[in-house]
Amino acid sequence: MKNKDSRQNKGNNYNLRSKTMGAENKVNLFNYIRNFFETADAWGVFVMGSTFVSMLGSAYLVYILQVDFEQFKIERMRTTFGWSFMILAAILFVFKISFFIYTIYRYFKYKPISSVSDEQLPSCTVIVPAYNEGKQVYHTLISLAESDYPVAKLELLAIDDGSQDDTWDWIQEAKKELGESVSIYRQPKNMGKRHALYRGFNEGSGEIFVTVDSDSIVKADTLRSLVSPFVSDPKCGAVAGNIRVLNNEKALLPKMLDVSFVLSFEFVRSAESSLKSVLCTPGALAAYRRTAVFACLPDWINQTFMGKPSDIGEDRAMTNMILKQGCHVLFQRNAYCYTNVPEKYKGLYKMFIRWGRSNVRENIEMSKYVFRNFRKGPKAGTRFLFMSQFLRIIMSYPLLIFMLFFIFTHPLLFISSTLLSILVVTSFPVIFYARRYELSESFWAYSYSILYTFGLFWITPYAIATANKRGWLTRSLSNKK
Repeated sequence: MKNKDSRQNKGNNYNLRSKTMGAENKVNLFNYIRNFFETADAWGVFVMGSTFVSMLGSAYLVYILQVDFEQFKIERMRTTFGWSFMILAAILFVFKISFFIYTIYRYFKYKPISSVSDEQLPSCTVIVPAYNEGKQVYHTLISLAESDYPVAKLELLAIDDGSQDDTWDWIQEAKKELGESVSIYRQPKNMGKRHALYRGFNEGSGEIFVTVDSDSIVKADTLRSLVSPFVSDPKCGAVAGNIRVLNNEKALLPKMLDVSFVLSFEFVRSAESSLKSVLCTPGALAAYRRTAVFACLPDWINQTFMGKPSDIGEDRAMTNMILKQGCHVLFQRNAYCYTNVPEKYKGLYKMFIRWGRSNVRENIEMSKYVFRNFRKGPKAGTRFLFMSQFLRIIMSYPLLIFMLFFIFTHPLLFISSTLLSILVVTSFPVIFYARRYELSESFWAYSYSILYTFGLFWITPYAIATANKRGWLTRSLSNKK
């Protein structure tokens, strides 16, 4: 009888806990929703609301337009061109799904390398190139000086690349406060970020070089986490940091980009790192072994594309040249850096054009060695990563042509199917961000996907057509206070 009562009490307790947990989950969800509407501005509420209305409306449209979709499919299958396109689309779909599954598998194989002791840490030179950055460069240098890294092994270099504002004044202010722990230099004229870094590489004495953008802030343990892989892996030539958005409270675009960055770094680069083949170490935060840098430094500073000096994509170019040496390139998820991103559409598309041009150039360079015996050990995964990127480039024009054809011939079918696809596909980055950080912020991934699909679809085709063009595009006078 006692056992029966005990079991009954346990059952009652379990039911009570289940009800309590269910109630707590409902309260948490309610709090998330309430917090969003309380903290978001009117424009943010409108954008988020419009996003969900559009996607849910598209799902209903797809449902009621099933006959039209079937008719469109039959029309395509009746022509040789349409049949060929359907086969190509199916092959691409299978490839993308396979690559996505492979990326998930590699993601779960990834683990950040634990920090090593003070005695094991190598000497480190941190280079901060600055141009028209205003007071932000001061905050960057202060955050670096406050790092949990042995003072005797840390060297800070700040290089003003011929700024036209008060950047040099703020660098000098940081020098006054930090004293001998920071060395400052000023270029005779604006020569570009690559040349500023080149000077830093030649001035610095550390075994490891760390590059940090002058509009970024690092956590106290960032440098230690970033540099530790060089100790654990003697073949490591470069390490990418984990980039988050600093100004995500100021505008909607930074909120969207923060979600995008988390997927790009914490998911994609984690998978790449498990293959020891991160394809791009970001300019905002990256570390390089001194010997690997000087092995390619002449080629890097004198790099040209179609006969013109390369003044963009210095981070991707350095990564490419280090990979080509047979070195490992890793990602440290626990090495955080917060950086400013564009808050307006014009600044955003200019940044993406610059990235797109660099991507085109460096994929061409990578194609020259990736299928050779460029390093010891497995290389199939690195080649798979390259093929995915290269496929995205070569298919940009065919997909653009099909998209325009679809829009002009069946606009309603295009809009409804595209928005429904965004709802389905973008749910993964939403879930990924929500599990890592905040649920309420994760929904900006939907808005960003709609913006990118309808407002930035032209970036890659334009970048391909203008890949030989020079110019930073986003370098201007700072209005930061």
